[in-house]
Amino acid sequence: MPLPTPTLQTARLRLRPFDDADADDLFALHSSAYVLRYWDAPPWSDRARSERFINACRQMAEGGTGARLAVERVSDGVFIGWCSLNGWNPDYRSASMGYCFDHAAWGHGYATEAARGLLRWAFDALDLNRVQAETDTRNVASARVLEKLGFVREGTLREDCIVNGEVSDSWVYGLIRREWRPSSEPIPAR
Repeated sequence: MPLPTPTLQTARLRLRPFDDADADDLFALHSSAYVLRYWDAPPWSDRARSERFINACRQMAEGGTGARLAVERVSDGVFIGWCSLNGWNPDYRSASMGYCFDHAAWGHGYATEAARGLLRWAFDALDLNRVQAETDTRNVASARVLEKLGFVREGTLREDCIVNGEVSDSWVYGLIRREWRPSSEPIPAR
């Protein structure tokens, strides 16, 4: 069953389906060794990867397994990254979330804002019960984004990735529907 990719708007951001015009911006993002230093794959060196990524986004939507959205600032329309929900399982009412943002967008709360918008859609439109996310244990900023959204660190995947011979661990985070706070209101201490 297809899963139509939504267009979502937050206070400062628009999350929308990828289109072919995003290929150059997407390649610039994924070819940056700095941006991808904690990623589970090496930076791209072939621009054709952008077209394959965009086609994979369309196939994900057509196959009903998830939605990957380009993120742009409303104020100027500049592409700053992407946010995704994949591995959607309607029987288990679960999915995984991921995101990647250009380094110029870091430190402005964009990842948190975009992910919050996507989670709102996931819990409301898809009626999810659980969303999972993973991050490299060295990526403290990404872990902080997840924690601000209410995710709970559930465990460590030891030696989860090997990229260019470098071994790294990943933290697994989970967010359960009953713990979800759709606004930026503070999350009670546990």
